[in-house]
Amino acid sequence: MLREWRGRRKLSQLDLALASEVSSRHLSFVETGRATPSAPLVDRFARELTMPLRAHNALRIAAGYAPVHSERPLDDPALAEARAIVQRVLNAHEPSPALAIDRAWNLVDANAALPMLLAGIDEELLQPPLNVLRVALHPRGLAPRIVNFSEWRAHLLARLEAQIAASGDAALIALDQELRRLPFPDTAPPPRLSGPAIAVPLLLESPVGRLSFISTTTVFGTPLDVTLSELAIEAFFPADQETGERLRVLTAG
Repeated sequence: MLREWRGRRKLSQLDLALASEVSSRHLSFVETGRATPSAPLVDRFARELTMPLRAHNALRIAAGYAPVHSERPLDDPALAEARAIVQRVLNAHEPSPALAIDRAWNLVDANAALPMLLAGIDEELLQPPLNVLRVALHPRGLAPRIVNFSEWRAHLLARLEAQIAASGDAALIALDQELRRLPFPDTAPPPRLSGPAIAVPLLLESPVGRLSFISTTTVFGTPLDVTLSELAIEAFFPADQETGERLRVLTAG
């Protein structure tokens, strides 16, 4: 496991040994199972490899130590304050859509603007756990209404691919394979407006006209819980004045 993560981070054995303040020989023995690292050394490896909390726990377990990071379900009372913060952020973003997702892109929560954009989607895709990427790229989901579908699909799959490269998560690998098998119209992206592009836009047809969004991702900066560390808020901002006005019309309606 240690060697696998070192490969993901593109660190040589010598680089990791120097950063972790151990000999390259000892690190080699640890990676081949000929030596068992101490718990502090395991934690040092995880820190130098910038492992996610879930992977850090797995590394400790593989070395024979107890996990150091808790993993509570989102409805655990200990996470109630964090859930309340997420809900306030989502609500404050209205009338623009915002949603919270877990590590597998499953919907955890959303504000009141999101259901308006999902109207007319196949009910089967909306059953829990609602997977945001599946809804976005499925031909019975949002795909037919995304004007720049090829561009947006490439953007989402690149993000998913980066997650897989960083984590090696089997669930994400399966999701990636599923999404790449979905049929899609290979249309060219619409022409760019004049001026430099700052982000890949989402161009979406709606009952009140075309909506243009740019998106941001927000995560907790110093999480101590595995579940909380994997929670992300996806917020969509109007990319032009017309979209802002049309969102207000949707909300009023």
